[in-house]
Amino acid sequence: MRKKFMKFAVVAMSVMMAFTMAGCGGGDSSDAPENSIKIGGIGPTTGPAAVYGTAVKNGAQLAVDEINAAGGDFGIELDFQDDENDAEKAVNAYNELKDWGMQMLLGTVTTNPCISVSAETNNDRIFELTPSASSADVTKGKDNVFQLCFTDPNQGLTAADIIMEKKLGTKIAAIYNNADAYSTGIYNAFKAEVESKGGEIVYSGTFASDDNADFSAQLNGAKNAGADLVFLPIYYTPASLILQQADSMGYEPTFFGCDGMDGILSLEGFDTALAEDVMLMTPFNPWSEDENVSSFVSAYEDAYDETPNQFAADAYDCVYAMYNAFTNAGLSVEDANDAICDAMIGQFTGDFSYDGLTGSGMKWNEKGEVSKTPVVCVIKDGKYVDVK
Repeated sequence: MRKKFMKFAVVAMSVMMAFTMAGCGGGDSSDAPENSIKIGGIGPTTGPAAVYGTAVKNGAQLAVDEINAAGGDFGIELDFQDDENDAEKAVNAYNELKDWGMQMLLGTVTTNPCISVSAETNNDRIFELTPSASSADVTKGKDNVFQLCFTDPNQGLTAADIIMEKKLGTKIAAIYNNADAYSTGIYNAFKAEVESKGGEIVYSGTFASDDNADFSAQLNGAKNAGADLVFLPIYYTPASLILQQADSMGYEPTFFGCDGMDGILSLEGFDTALAEDVMLMTPFNPWSEDENVSSFVSAYEDAYDETPNQFAADAYDCVYAMYNAFTNAGLSVEDANDAICDAMIGQFTGDFSYDGLTGSGMKWNEKGEVSKTPVVCVIKDGKYVDVK
């Protein structure tokens, strides 16, 4: 069965009233109807990765407010906890949410914390859907954990295919975080695919923390190797420094990133002109002419005074996918967590599919992986432009 997300026009006035009552940034758990499913959320809303977690929190809250305003058979109560992109803090947040009475989990947002938390949800039989933790280790051996984002190997393979087929670079370099599962997972798949297609990776530079501030050695290594394309399977914070430092040294290759680079245009203090002509893969282009995307972007900008990135759209889709599957399964908010978990697994591995902002006809396999196609964009004048 295919379930589409609700149209904004039906609930726009009620949603705006909910935002007004709750203040800027959406409603909180106190706004939920009495008959509500409790969904917990975990992600970084402070620290270097806060752009991701804040976007997920906001996108999820927007969906929750719409659903609650529409007045269906049940509502959603959302409690979103900050983990600062730290695995130990994510587990602590998870335990707090369990004490609160969480019945399903949205998250976690980033990969390493999600690997730790997914082991807990699997043991406790709580259904989990992450909008953005893309490592295969997140779902490996855990039948209750599903991803709405692309997996890391899929991103690496797709990036390599695009670069090779479109002849975007003849000598390829890569700079990645070798202490991060997200970054290494993408890079390893990328390297294997490039080489299988007869391509050449002339230089690979690594770093061990997203707090790293000096990328001169890596950039000089790529430049001295003659690289005309630098692949960056990393998050937006180190990517912004790489772009700044490459500019200062006069190095102008094509930079190609993955979904972790999404958010760089809203990074405080970053000169977006430095991202001009940067290419990246994303499931969501906020400047798309699609009617549903435009409606979502308009509602998000009204609520949060900024343009949503893919993490906000992924979270929005997660909430609606969970809500639709829960409804489709005939579940009740009074059902036990293990019963909810089993029924949701049956939905996500069965005939259930979902049309959302980040893909149409989304379906999941028994590994928890979603099937959808990435959008390749290039940044022009501070906006994403689809690459055909």
